[in-house]
Amino acid sequence: MSAEEKNVNESEQALQDEALETVEQADADVVESTDAPEEAASADAQVAVMTEELSKLKEQVLRSEAEMENVRRRAELDVEKAHKFALEKFTKELLPIADSLEKAIESIQGDDAVLVSAREGVEMTLNLMMSALGKFKVEQLDPVGEPFDPQYHEAMSMVSAPHAEPNSVIAVVQKGYTLHGRLVRPAMVMVAKAEAGNQIDEKA
Repeated sequence: MSAEEKNVNESEQALQDEALETVEQADADVVESTDAPEEAASADAQVAVMTEELSKLKEQVLRSEAEMENVRRRAELDVEKAHKFALEKFTKELLPIADSLEKAIESIQGDDAVLVSAREGVEMTLNLMMSALGKFKVEQLDPVGEPFDPQYHEAMSMVSAPHAEPNSVIAVVQKGYTLHGRLVRPAMVMVAKAEAGNQIDEKA
């Protein structure tokens, strides 16, 4: 139990004790007043006051319970976010390595046995790395052919592409990544130029 929850519990207990003492005092006052009829009206008034005070105390207890529940929920959300995104900085540090492996695969061309073996080795290393990232909910963004999405893509340039849909991604300069659905790095893309008068929508 956190210090904040402990304080709320102590506050609730104090309010309940105070309410109980108030009711007991009201009951004692009523008993004492029954021996004196002329004091009955005064005793009734006291009971009414005490009852009103008791209602207020009960309301305070309910508010304290609601506040404690809100604190508990906020704490659970904070813990959940901490677990999900604890690896965000570590993931960012790994992305340049993935980029370098992809560039290495692109640069190793040719049918020579040594080159083929080297390319396969790099591809295997990259696949192992991507598999490990996937286990921790790191997903790659490779949006070729998809509509441009400013939430996940960063447009590097717009080019004429008569056979592509306007505002669609025709090439990916650098792949993007997400962690548990939250953007870690946008994909850097080239976008098909829209028809005259239509501009790319860069609003979220």
